[in-house]
Amino acid sequence: MFQGSITALITPFRDGQLDEKAFQTLVERQIEQGTEGLVPCGTTGESPTLSHAEHKRVVELCLEVAKGKVPVIAGAGSNSTDEAISLYKHAKQAGANAALVVTPYYNKPNQEGLYLHYKAIHDSSDLPIIIYNIPPRSVIDMNVDTMARLSKLPNIVGVKDATGDLTRPMKERMAIDNDFCWLSGEDGTAVNYLAGGGHGCISVAANIAPKQCSDVQRLWRDGKAQEAITLQQKLMPLHFDLFCEPNPGPAKYAANLLGLCEADTRLPLAPLSDGAKQKVKDALISVGLL
Repeated sequence: MFQGSITALITPFRDGQLDEKAFQTLVERQIEQGTEGLVPCGTTGESPTLSHAEHKRVVELCLEVAKGKVPVIAGAGSNSTDEAISLYKHAKQAGANAALVVTPYYNKPNQEGLYLHYKAIHDSSDLPIIIYNIPPRSVIDMNVDTMARLSKLPNIVGVKDATGDLTRPMKERMAIDNDFCWLSGEDGTAVNYLAGGGHGCISVAANIAPKQCSDVQRLWRDGKAQEAITLQQKLMPLHFDLFCEPNPGPAKYAANLLGLCEADTRLPLAPLSDGAKQKVKDALISVGLL
């Protein structure tokens, strides 16, 4: 079971290339500050713009630092089933604890297509799979019935839910009667999702505020709901403004302000506007990070 604050890691670049040193330093900081899991090569890691060699290297770099201290859930999604299978098999071979597999974007498969996509990936190896359901980016929404159907496959173990529908974890709990892991994919609703029966959050903000995001989750688990809510409220400017322009641009700029890495993204993501830069800076100040 995966739980708590799990960071969807950014991928630092310098002069257009992977900044391996900065990436591993980021991973070390995450572990030191209480993050309970790591996701390299998710969409926050700009996986669509990584070559296959870069993608595999980033997963391996993360595992080198994690060394079993926290679970590593390797991004292995694609809108090509064959490509997703290749990334999934590499995640297994590299030693990841699970794979995060996003619903296929652009192709717009129906529910049967979604089921067959995930089943084909599932059947190609035996690494646990977390479904990533994010309709705002992939256009399609995996419905509750399809999620329940997939949950019967032994290695489909959970979901990262970025639907924005806070009734979803309860609906899925009613339909899924086996052990399953519910993880929010939205920082702003992380506590609300816990209240609906969730186990944690795969977080963008945790790149910047790993201790605080982890503290929210631990406070909730310890039965200190009001303290968790209070801390989450303090973090809300960060949760909002890290999405003032397309992710991960604002998160990378925030990381740059903290001296963690360059702010560089890859096209088609543009550099942040001056207005967005000011919003991110103000958010860091408001939560006490600058």
